[in-house]
Amino acid sequence: MAITAAMVKELREMTGAGMMDCKKALAETDGDMDAAVEVLRKSGAAKAEKKASRIAAEGITRTAANGNTAVVVEVNSETDFVAKNAVFQEFVQSIADQALASSLNGGKDGEDVEALLGENGLKDALVEKTATIGEKLSFRRFEKVTGDVVTSYLHGGGRIGVLVAGTGASDDAAKEALTNIAMQIAAMNPQYISRADMADEEVAKLREITVDSALNDPASLPKPILNKLIEKAVAGVWSAEDVAIYEEKKSNMQYLFNFLSKEAAAQLAEIAMADKETIVADKIFNGLVEGRVSKQLKEICLLDQTYVKAEDGKQSVAKYLASVNKDLAIKKFVRFEVGEGMEKKNEDFAAEVAAQMANA
Repeated sequence: MAITAAMVKELREMTGAGMMDCKKALAETDGDMDAAVEVLRKSGAAKAEKKASRIAAEGITRTAANGNTAVVVEVNSETDFVAKNAVFQEFVQSIADQALASSLNGGKDGEDVEALLGENGLKDALVEKTATIGEKLSFRRFEKVTGDVVTSYLHGGGRIGVLVAGTGASDDAAKEALTNIAMQIAAMNPQYISRADMADEEVAKLREITVDSALNDPASLPKPILNKLIEKAVAGVWSAEDVAIYEEKKSNMQYLFNFLSKEAAAQLAEIAMADKETIVADKIFNGLVEGRVSKQLKEICLLDQTYVKAEDGKQSVAKYLASVNKDLAIKKFVRFEVGEGMEKKNEDFAAEVAAQMANA
């Protein structure tokens, strides 16, 4: 049977496969459209299997919402070029819509992704799109939120997807406020809603890291503590050259570390770590540590962050919410950033093109 351009066009529209793949499938099945679709599906599965070991760390996030429920999904591709493709973007949105409609509730680590792939032929659709687009595609994760009010925000064309669920209010003012908060979350990447959400162990670990960081950076220590450390260093640890530098510059300690050797600074840090127990008991040092811990908590806790649109540049997120509605509270937020925590391959576009030309 003669394979016409119209038949190839029809099969392409049905499957989204490439023109040559469609023509080949029709030739194999003697023009039987249904059989050709099956051939393309099998071919797609084979291609997807070959791509399984490849790294897909680009892609996009998409959101979907219905009433007081919203979902965000992340689907990965191998290149940013594909992530900008309209067909790929529509496919990812269809996954978000299906995730919203499903009774499943995924999490940040991708729980229930396999279960969702098993619904309504989604796994087969993913295989087909992998074959059509020509890159490994991976449905990485999804998560839902519910609340009295929910909002979503996509940043950078979907590089970052955010959901926010609130309680205590559901009017237009609350929706606008949570949309602003979603933008805040996209920009500032908080890890917690408030300090109360942090386990005691996490706070203790943060403090421990802050203590060790301070001790390993002697130049940042309070002068009374630094002077005691230098006394020990001068008494037989530092080289004669570094001791001479100290004697020359000690009248202006602000610039001392610009002249000391790297070895001298490292030795001072070693002395500080050896005296850790004594230094940690010092009230002055504790004040420094608590100040640094508080600053870090303000960076990672949403309600403590400075609201990015604050007119005075000081208003916290908590105070902004209270100014909108004293009963409005953040119940939960989700922030997906494409490829976060994933290994990315190094692209050499010129070498790839050269290889393709050589193969051709």
